Amino acid sequence: MTGSADSPTFTLAHVPGVMPAKWVGIWNERRPDVPLALLQITAAEAPDVLRDGRADAGLVRLPVDRTVFSAIPLYTETTVVVVPKDHLVTAADEVTLADLADEVVFHPLDDVLGWEQPPGEPGFERPATTEAAVELVAAGVGILYVPQSLARLHHRKDLTYRPVTDAPQSSVALSWPEEATTDLVEDFIGIVRGRTVNSTRGRRPQSEADKTPGKGARQTGGRAAGQSSGKAAGQAGGKAAGRTGGKGRAGAAKSGGTRRTGRPRRRS
Repeated sequence: MTGSADSPTFTLAHVPGVMPAKWVGIWNERRPDVPLALLQITAAEAPDVLRDGRADAGLVRLPVDRTVFSAIPLYTETTVVVVPKDHLVTAADEVTLADLADEVVFHPLDDVLGWEQPPGEPGFERPATTEAAVELVAAGVGILYVPQSLARLHHRKDLTYRPVTDAPQSSVALSWPEEATTDLVEDFIGIVRGRTVNSTRGRRPQSEADKTPGKGARQTGGRAAGQSSGKAAGQAGGKAAGRTGGKGRAGAAKSGGTRRTGRPRRRS
């Protein structure tokens, strides 16, 4: 949660399978004055954590309650089936739900794919967590559908996975309470959207802003002084030239007036 005005912090919640390291690295480069704290939560905990202010924003799985939360979709994951390494489906690069219609399928209570019951034969129980379901797959008593990141998170040497082309998919989004869109949240939005530090739609870090006005003032002052000096010099030069030119013309006229011209006299 954001700290005091003198020592702010930014807390980012994230659900299993989501890897925030890339965005955290950019944050640390741009906002070294504001520490970023990570808070790992389950998908089910995300709404309460954000609503209660335990985190400023979260990398969560859609859907979210759009009457309460703002959300920026980031990416959609491939759904895979987790199976033992000696399973028949490992002979294929990808499979369909029809290929697995006769399999026993475990449906964990923390499922994030959103279906009421996966196709296939229901498992003898609903595991409390995806991790527990993976253990049952390793025992050779069924299979499991999950987003690819969760298959990687719970990787085991005796298991593998294959993409399922027609299964529901899970999307990841940056979400935060709509009424709590702070400056720090706006900064993180700019990072996940790939904006540069100088983007007109993003906020500029305070450390940079502090440096820029002084530099700009010096540059502006130098240009203004140069322009004023040049203008003054030009005006002075013009006046001097005018006076010199006028004097020259007057002298020429005076000199011309004293010169006598005409035909020479004839001697008698």
